[in-house]
Amino acid sequence: MWIPQLALRCPRIFTTHTPATSRASWTLWIAVFAVFQCLACGKDSAPRPEGAKAENAAAPGAKAENAAASGAKEVTLVPVTEVVIEQTIDISGTLDADEQVTLGAKVPGRLASIAVDLASPVTRDQVIAQLETRDYELRIEQAAAALAQSRAQLGLPQDGPDTELDVEDTAIVRQASATLKEAQANQVRARNLAKEGLISGMDLDAAEAAAVRAESGLQSAREEVRIREATVRQRRSELRMARQQLADAVVRSPIDGVVQLRRASVGQYLAAGAPIADIVRIDPLRLRVAIPELEAAGVRQGQVVRVTVPGDRATYPGAVARLAPALDPQSRTLLVESDIKNPGHLRPGSLVTAQIVVDAKPAPTVPASAIVRFAGLSKLITVENGKAKEKPVTTGRAAGDRVEIVSGLAVGELVVAEPGSLQQGQPVRVKEGG
Repeated sequence: MWIPQLALRCPRIFTTHTPATSRASWTLWIAVFAVFQCLACGKDSAPRPEGAKAENAAAPGAKAENAAASGAKEVTLVPVTEVVIEQTIDISGTLDADEQVTLGAKVPGRLASIAVDLASPVTRDQVIAQLETRDYELRIEQAAAALAQSRAQLGLPQDGPDTELDVEDTAIVRQASATLKEAQANQVRARNLAKEGLISGMDLDAAEAAAVRAESGLQSAREEVRIREATVRQRRSELRMARQQLADAVVRSPIDGVVQLRRASVGQYLAAGAPIADIVRIDPLRLRVAIPELEAAGVRQGQVVRVTVPGDRATYPGAVARLAPALDPQSRTLLVESDIKNPGHLRPGSLVTAQIVVDAKPAPTVPASAIVRFAGLSKLITVENGKAKEKPVTTGRAAGDRVEIVSGLAVGELVVAEPGSLQQGQPVRVKEGG
């Protein structure tokens, strides 16, 4: 075969000679080829050692044994074990602020100062804002003067407690009582004189009328004292109200929380109840989920709740705290709430996924990697007589990296941990320790 290749590499050797010369050249090349062929045959027919022959004779059997060994797949077996499986309801919901209040002043006035801004943390009773107080201080002085005037009309000192007053001991009643006594004495004298004929009937009638008027005057005096007592109580209430208005000019936070929005600025005149700032309590947060009617039957107060937030690998625990007393007639869902401890970075209004554990019981399980799924069917691979054997199973709920086996295998049976592409009847070799 090397002659044609040589002809291709050196075409001039075969094409540049005359016919007579060409025949001589071909004869020469054929002779050279024959010599090389003889040398090659002699090399192949050289005697071989006995060991080499034995090795070649044994090679076919060894290859067959290696081929058989290479066909057995090494596998690891794991037992079907019993694990507590949780029955859960997975549903989306929102995290809302536990409380949210809009602060406003109870009294009108001009805003003198505000101590918070967006995202400012606040505590209960902390001063948030201050109204100008001069008008309310003047009202206190006015109410105090009116109270002192009313007490003076009853003969009481300006300062002192509003103790029970003896009506008969007041000046106005004593005066009316003295007038009545005088009129009654005159009435008695007039009647005696009239019996003796010493006064006319007109004088007697005048004395009788004076006594009646004096008695009415005493009754009026007593009523006047009661009125003045009521006036004192009214003035006392007005004074307390004026002081309360002065206190209400200072706006305090009713809860611990964070300022979500500031609504007013210094110098702005605010009507009573005008909003100044919004404050939210963010710890704990309130999880709100709407459970479908079919699943709501299993939800109970106190059940475990786990919350996950998109983009956050952490799980936040809680418990079912409140259930609505009735289903929503439109959505046919039950509102369920849970209190979730806020580590500090959870925000109200976040959309989250909640998992409510409604039941938990032990069940046979295998690692999820041991299950082979194909065409909607699930199966596990066992080993019998050194070969793989498929066993159809029915799977249930998942618990971490394990899956419940509803039927097909019992607790304690061994299955291939990672079957991969292992097929029915394929030779296998169990890995030591597996």
